[in-house]
Amino acid sequence: MDLKSLQAFIHLANSHHFAKSAEALHLSPSTLSRIIQRLEQEVGSSLLQRDNRSVALTPAGEKFLGFAQQQLDSWQILKADLQGNNAQLEGKLSIYCSVTAAYSHLPQILDRFRLHHPQIEIVLATGDAAQAVERVQSEQVDVAIAACPDNLSNQLTFHSLAEIPLSVIGPVINCSVQQQISMTPVPWQQLPFILPEHGPARRRINSWFRQMHIRKPHIYANVTGHEALVSMVALGCGVGIVPDVVVENSPVRDRVQRIKTEKLLEPFDLGVVGLKKRVTEPLINAFLMALN
Repeated sequence: MDLKSLQAFIHLANSHHFAKSAEALHLSPSTLSRIIQRLEQEVGSSLLQRDNRSVALTPAGEKFLGFAQQQLDSWQILKADLQGNNAQLEGKLSIYCSVTAAYSHLPQILDRFRLHHPQIEIVLATGDAAQAVERVQSEQVDVAIAACPDNLSNQLTFHSLAEIPLSVIGPVINCSVQQQISMTPVPWQQLPFILPEHGPARRRINSWFRQMHIRKPHIYANVTGHEALVSMVALGCGVGIVPDVVVENSPVRDRVQRIKTEKLLEPFDLGVVGLKKRVTEPLINAFLMALN
């Protein structure tokens, strides 16, 4: 059995989904299935229980997972030892973050990181910040910049970067929404809201609704990604609640305005998320060291 097969098995054991692991590993589902079958033949036991939607580890699979992780950890330690303290680290480091974080926080980190490790190739993926933790847990990426989950899994490590406030924003252009937010008091019950589909920001918004006694908010749209949300507000579709850093880095920031509210929204902690079991890997450890 080879290291790539062990890596594939570990990824599948964490994602519990053939299609997700195949996509993340750049394999076809049939190729991944053959890899698992070969491992089961070598071990002489079934490692996974399969159904149409997901997979689960058998008792033998649980034991083999520990073995596989130990082998990969030993390999990483050996590579680091053979390279020596003066050798340049090489390889690929995959990072996931929102488009905004790629502008606001990642450049400073990468400047420090690449100064000491110029041979490491950075593979950056951007998307909805609410998906960042899931990407790390399923090992689709090595690390991610994300808001600290309200209930941080004991499998994860979190390194804080900044506290991010949230604000209610409305359009500047002359439209019905702009006229509503100009009223005193603001008719919150009637305002159309544009909200993130899920994630830490959405949970804070729901708490704010309760504090403001907005029992049945008029939800105009649920949007994936805060950047798209700001654009919809700028077009006059409704009001939104977004992290301040997203507004500050938005190309349409001059087309939106912050709305004063009686209750403040709870800020969230932005940081770097990784798997605890992987923090000793040389590339990930080097990246985390660059945060300080």
